[in-house]
Amino acid sequence: MGLILGKITVETPAYEVIKSTSEYEIRKYAPLVLAEFTYDPSQFKGNKDGGFMVLANYIGAVGNPQNNKPEKIAMTAPVITKTGGEKIAMTAPVVTKEGAEGKKLVTMQFLLPAKYKKAEDAPRPTDERVVIREEGEKKYGVVKFGGVATDKVVEEKVEKLKQSLERDGHKVAGEFVLARYNPPWTLPPFRTNEIQQFTVSASQLKNQQLKS
Repeated sequence: MGLILGKITVETPAYEVIKSTSEYEIRKYAPLVLAEFTYDPSQFKGNKDGGFMVLANYIGAVGNPQNNKPEKIAMTAPVITKTGGEKIAMTAPVVTKEGAEGKKLVTMQFLLPAKYKKAEDAPRPTDERVVIREEGEKKYGVVKFGGVATDKVVEEKVEKLKQSLERDGHKVAGEFVLARYNPPWTLPPFRTNEIQQFTVSASQLKNQQLKS
C-alpha cells in the first residue's frame, strides 16, 4: 500500500542543498556508482522505459541477479532517464547520443547503493549491454513535481527551470535528466519526479572554454 501511495522507502543519493528558492533547488551530489543501459527505444516498440527490465535483471529485482557473483543489489531511487543531445565537455554526465541514421538513444540508469564506492566494487553484469561506471561530484538545478512525467510536462518543466536558473546567473550545461522515484503502479497524484539540470559556475565555464 505504501508504494501505491508514493512512500519512498529505498535508499536515495546523498546531496547538499546549496540554494533553495520557491522555483528550484541547487544541489551538490556526492560521487556515486551507477549501472546504465543505452538503447534505441524502437527495440522496445518505442517505449522509452523499455530498458528498465535489463537493469532490473542485473540487480536481481526480478528473478536471479544477472551478475557474476551472483548478488542481489538493493533497489534505490530515483531511476534516471536521459534523452536527446550529446555528451558535452568538462565533467558533464554521459547523456543520450545520436545513434545510426540520427536516431535518438535513451540512457537509463540505476544508482547503486552507497556501499559500492568504486565501479570495481559492484558485481560485474553478465549482460554486456549494462555498463557500471563512477560519476563524480555534480551540481544540479532541480525542480520537483508530481503526477505522470509525460513528454509535454517534462518539456515545460525543463524550459521553466532553465529560464529560472539563467535569470539568477547560473550557467546551464548539457542536457537535463529525468529522475523518477516511484514504481509504475504508484497512483499518479502520489508520484515524485524531478528534472535535474547540470549547472556550472561562470569560472568553471571560462576555464573549460580556455582549454578547448
